Amino acid sequence: MAGETIIAGIGVSEGIRIGRAYRLDEPAAAGGTSREAESASSAAGRSGKQSQPAAVGEAPSPLDAAAEERRLEQARDRSAEQLEALAEQARERLGDDKAAIVVGQRSFLSDPAFYPAIAKLVREEGRSAEEAVREVVERFAGKFEAMSNAYMRERAADIRDVGKRLLDALRGEDAQAGLAGLREEAILVAEDLSPSETVQLDKRYVLAFVTRTGGKTSHTAILSRSLGIPAVVGAGDPLDAVRTGDTLIVDGASGHCIVRPDETTIREYEARMVAERDRLAAERETRLRPAQSADGRRVEIGANIGTVAEAANAADSGADGIGLYRTEFLFMGKDRLPDEEEQYAAYREVAVRMEGRPVVIRTLDIGGDKALPYLDLPKEANPFLGYRAIRIGLDREEWLRTQLRAIARASAHGDVKVMFPMISGLDEWRRAKRLFDEELAKLRLEGKPVAERIETGIMVEIPSAALLADRFAREVDFFSIGTNDLVQYTLAVDRMNEKVAPLYDYFHPAVLELIKRVIDASHAHGKWTGMCGGMAGDPLAAPLLLGFGLDEWSMDAGSIPKVKRELAGLDSGACRELAERAVTLDTPEAVRAELKRYASKV
Repeated sequence: MAGETIIAGIGVSEGIRIGRAYRLDEPAAAGGTSREAESASSAAGRSGKQSQPAAVGEAPSPLDAAAEERRLEQARDRSAEQLEALAEQARERLGDDKAAIVVGQRSFLSDPAFYPAIAKLVREEGRSAEEAVREVVERFAGKFEAMSNAYMRERAADIRDVGKRLLDALRGEDAQAGLAGLREEAILVAEDLSPSETVQLDKRYVLAFVTRTGGKTSHTAILSRSLGIPAVVGAGDPLDAVRTGDTLIVDGASGHCIVRPDETTIREYEARMVAERDRLAAERETRLRPAQSADGRRVEIGANIGTVAEAANAADSGADGIGLYRTEFLFMGKDRLPDEEEQYAAYREVAVRMEGRPVVIRTLDIGGDKALPYLDLPKEANPFLGYRAIRIGLDREEWLRTQLRAIARASAHGDVKVMFPMISGLDEWRRAKRLFDEELAKLRLEGKPVAERIETGIMVEIPSAALLADRFAREVDFFSIGTNDLVQYTLAVDRMNEKVAPLYDYFHPAVLELIKRVIDASHAHGKWTGMCGGMAGDPLAAPLLLGFGLDEWSMDAGSIPKVKRELAGLDSGACRELAERAVTLDTPEAVRAELKRYASKV
């Protein structure tokens, strides 16, 4: 037997685990069938014999189109029921936004371009249900895989997941049969894990998982982080050598997997696991303390949420409030826009759960990589530069007015603030603010309770807004810097495109100049600035942002303890000097090196 082997993959969910490998059977490509099944199907097609109507699980002749279509309908209905049950399971465990991943798969079964195309091949071309499913799934998946955007390319996995589920239903098989056999602690090893499989992983048995394929932006990666299961994807061909029973070490941060490690390596990683547990324990202890530096400078730490359920988790993680409530998740997984009462109920519940702590609610931010099928928005060559966010809101005022009324009504139950996304100029801000003021006045005339004063602000994610920060600061109550898009637009880098991924860096000097400009402008006018992009949750960036004078950090709830712990060891005066040095540096690499040198001395 070969000795210790190191496999390099992509770490997507941090954590170190040591355990026995458990291999799942490799899923058939594109939801395909075995060669024997394909041969049988082809033979049936050549025979020309008319078959009797068959139940799901049987394969009559493709010439019996009516029987085939009935089988297909039964498989569709069974798949829809399974996905509805999975969505409810995901909603209970992970919240509405993660459940939307499964709901999105369910929507394919009612997509007029997907299921009817399968049925047409059966009805008009005499194909077997299996053949029709495979052909349409490949056609759809191929369209996604041809896209330049990495995030959209990886949606092909969702299409294939639906296809595999349909084919399993046609064969009368359980879509999750492989996972059902796992009844003791192990590390899953697979060709890939579909989102619907990942949702069902039981942490009592699944220590970690490693897949041969997959990427950082896949839904499987997103779900693994939400579940808290260490994961490595994209391990490639070397993973084929792993067998059930092999000892495996998985490092979800570095992306390394060690197969059949020797005793020395096992002891080393056992020590790392102890250090990891100690670090997590220290972070848990820190999470409920005030966020402040060692010399007493107090800042606010908020959480980014997308659902009502996440508000409770934010409070448990030590958030001082909600720095970004992404309302688009309330609009997903539906077949229509939520009305005022539905929106009001959700916003009110978040405000109540936060018990007087601030809640910054961002108006609907769709477009770009976020679509709502029922809106039938136009297809665009450059969606990130097109019809999205506030541009849609100002174009379709009735949608924005409804949302603004719901937010204003929720203000009667807590410290609610309104934030408008993707503002590029003062004219957009003034139009949006006017709509809010008008709806607020109407609510007061109607006798509906609203707060006496509601703060309104903008996301700074377009360079033009950052460059005009001094002018905006005279009118807005606050800024929130969205570094994810600000970096993308400042550096002209598609953050989903791995070909240019090395250029995407929030430590780029140009980005730092814009961040500093916004914070300085807000303070000059007695206003405050927050940050709700990925940079806010990076402990390495904490000294720099403290030095710039950032007032509020907002991040995923899981990052709050890490950033609070980092801040507790910093001196604000020394951080100001660090920030002054950093903005004079020429490259992102130089800035990062300076921050690492500083961190090593703290």
